[in-house]
Amino acid sequence: MRVILQRSLEAKVEVDGAITGQINHGFVLLVGITHEDTEADAKYVADKVVNLRLFEDEEGKMNHSILEKSGSILSVSQFTLYGDTKKGRRPSFSQAAKPDYAEPLYEIFNEELRSKGVQVETGVFGAMMNVSLVNDGPVTLIVESPAK
Repeated sequence: MRVILQRSLEAKVEVDGAITGQINHGFVLLVGITHEDTEADAKYVADKVVNLRLFEDEEGKMNHSILEKSGSILSVSQFTLYGDTKKGRRPSFSQAAKPDYAEPLYEIFNEELRSKGVQVETGVFGAMMNVSLVNDGPVTLIVESPAK
């Protein structure tokens, strides 16, 4: 599982002109799932995300987690995170999980985030989405499940 995490001041996702998810301060997560990912991977990455210390303390050091700052998460499925651009000009997406495999893991991931006490908004799995955010910092990280 591969997640691009962006700390944001505000963010939203729209599908066909309708807002399906919107947050104030917190994280925007672009979530990619490969065919080797498991429920354990989803739980591992969710735990990592909510416990990362990416918010500043009174001295300006990143010492607080999203839990401590009562932030929210906007989670957006993103199969293109497993796009391979090594050959040719058109990316190969053969490492991205098929929707019938990926969607349940994506839902498990979001439920795991919620179970830890974070408000989670989402886009629509498999839909064409417009995501907008005000990146805070900017702070952007890649969070991945352990290599198998």
